[in-house]
Amino acid sequence: MTFKSLLTTKSYCIDRNSGFSVVHIGRCLGMSDFFSGEPLLDMYLFETEQLLEQLEQLMLDNEKTEAFGKETINEVFRIMHTIKGSSAMMAFNAVSSLAHSMEDLFSAMRSGGLSGLDGSYVADLVFKCIDFIKQEINKAKTGEYAEGDPSALILEINEYLNALQSGFVNSLSMGVRAESGINAENGTSTDGLSMLKHAYRAVLHFEDGCEMESIRAYAVVHHLKDVATDIWHMPANLTDNRTSEEIRKNGFLVAFRSDLDYAAIQEILMQTLFLRDLSLTELDGPMFEQLIQGKVHLNESAESLSNDVRKDENAAKAEQHLTSGRKNILSVDVSKLDKLMDLVGEMVIAEAMVVQNPDLAGMELDNFQKAAQRLDKITREIQDMVMSVRMVSLAPVFQKMKRIVRDMCKKLGKEARLVIAGEDTEVDKNIIEHISDPLIHMVRNAIDHGIEPPRERVALGKDRCGTVTLEARSAGSDVLIIVRDDGRGLDKARILQKAREKGMLYKPESEMSDREIFNLILQPGFSTNDSITEYSGRGVGMDVVAGNIEAIGGSVILESMRGSGTSITLKIPLTLAIVDGMNLRVGRSLFTLPTISIRESFRPKPEDIFTDPEGNEMIMVRGEIYPILRLHRYFKIPAGISDFAEGIIIVAEHDEKRICLFADELLGQQQIVVKTLPKYIRDFRKVKGLAGCTLLGDGNISLILDVGGLIND
Repeated sequence: MTFKSLLTTKSYCIDRNSGFSVVHIGRCLGMSDFFSGEPLLDMYLFETEQLLEQLEQLMLDNEKTEAFGKETINEVFRIMHTIKGSSAMMAFNAVSSLAHSMEDLFSAMRSGGLSGLDGSYVADLVFKCIDFIKQEINKAKTGEYAEGDPSALILEINEYLNALQSGFVNSLSMGVRAESGINAENGTSTDGLSMLKHAYRAVLHFEDGCEMESIRAYAVVHHLKDVATDIWHMPANLTDNRTSEEIRKNGFLVAFRSDLDYAAIQEILMQTLFLRDLSLTELDGPMFEQLIQGKVHLNESAESLSNDVRKDENAAKAEQHLTSGRKNILSVDVSKLDKLMDLVGEMVIAEAMVVQNPDLAGMELDNFQKAAQRLDKITREIQDMVMSVRMVSLAPVFQKMKRIVRDMCKKLGKEARLVIAGEDTEVDKNIIEHISDPLIHMVRNAIDHGIEPPRERVALGKDRCGTVTLEARSAGSDVLIIVRDDGRGLDKARILQKAREKGMLYKPESEMSDREIFNLILQPGFSTNDSITEYSGRGVGMDVVAGNIEAIGGSVILESMRGSGTSITLKIPLTLAIVDGMNLRVGRSLFTLPTISIRESFRPKPEDIFTDPEGNEMIMVRGEIYPILRLHRYFKIPAGISDFAEGIIIVAEHDEKRICLFADELLGQQQIVVKTLPKYIRDFRKVKGLAGCTLLGDGNISLILDVGGLIND
């Protein structure tokens, strides 16, 4: 069998003629390429990312205590052990080697007795490992050859471990027998493993259709080698082609001895990829011997062993909790959710086409109207449910900011704490992708520009440790994300000076409000730093924030007080897919205005309308003066109504700015499915004031107005 034919035989892990293992061939080709797009690789990447997030959060929380507790050490050891084993199975050798070195360090920490342990330095090492593994994971995602060189980092870890162990060796007089590696006081070995006291029997069943069951069984055995001995398994030969079918049918039985308790062993086995069911029992010595000698068979029920099984009640409850948790959560490909949302959008359009069919005009159809109302109710419920499925918490995005604050404070010599509020607020997944980069820029600016150095803060009578607050809260159909700091605040004079030098002032300085001055920092190329640093000075920070947020129909609100701090608020919509809109007619053209932007509508009185000295039409509404934008003139639409008494005024708002839009008439409100404009309109025509288009129930196309674009144009 050739390599090519072997690689296309995805259901088998062994070439039955040559005996070459697919795992070994994968190592030769680079496993990230070999398993590209395969469920096994996707699951490995997903679970490794989850473990890295847990590890990063664990280390950030641990730094607050400035010491490594027993639980923290055990958790870091477990995570590194899991990453090492799964990476070795997938032939990501660089990741596996690095995780192994870090595992050795925390294994020594588990054994205790290490003198001169520097918690901050160990945390830095762990963060370096996390960054390296993340880089390798990202390479695998993009199809690159994920085999970086961790040798320098491994050397640093090993040198530090050797230095610590040198101090440990000097304390042998305290009762440690170096020659045997056993601690005389507690019976534990110096490498983290203690005298083997327990025997276990585990039966694992993998998910249907996962394939390559023999490789998965091999991975289980590989994981157990570091924590167990006397490992016996059935099927015994994991290199036979028939093994996968046998495991698929009967499950994989493994028995072993270990010093770890039931809960620890269960936790290790539950990390197995594509695990559908786990049956774990603790055996006494005679029963273990009978099992490995073949006197107890695989298909023998757990109940028949009940007299010899010693299960802790708390462990049993934990097992039930883990099992139920796994069964209640289903991972779904995001592309499937996107497709489902598209179908729901088409259903909304189809419903409108049926209910608003021109052929039904003027007909009295009571039963039809009742059925239409029922259909509308069900459609909205389906839409709400699909949108709720796509909603994800802001917590992962917020938690990532802790690492940024930590690293920047170390490099800049500052002290700051990150306070998070409202992290459980949910938004559409597509929104998350647009706000991640803006949040990073905003938090970096808060530390770099806002928070003062400790000595300066103390001199000003402030706490030497600054505070950066990251808050999210719902506001109707919008979500507000606020980044606030208690630093030095924005310097209006400095901003005006820089804007003057760069020619960015669009009106006399005396006429600019504080907010207009602050908004100058959102302009491309604007920076108050005279020198370029790692974090600022290039003028490509806040304009990225403004661009990303405006691209999703949101706005940026800046507030600051000199010496007290700065607050930046992102106002973003909950979702981009389906929104409520008001249809307008201008001449023979149709427009849709999102209802969230509408404040009121009315037929104007001629006496309320006047012209300013520059010739702009204005209207007074309850003592407030607003500019009027005639839509038929703006979009050059012929045959539009020009007499204010015959048309209608819609007061629209964006970013706390208001404008009065003049249209021929309102056609009514309906749910609209937002469609992007054709590329040639977006790129070549440069049409402003349009956010997209939608298909109406009668088949006509309506253009969606962008209020922000109309106000700022």
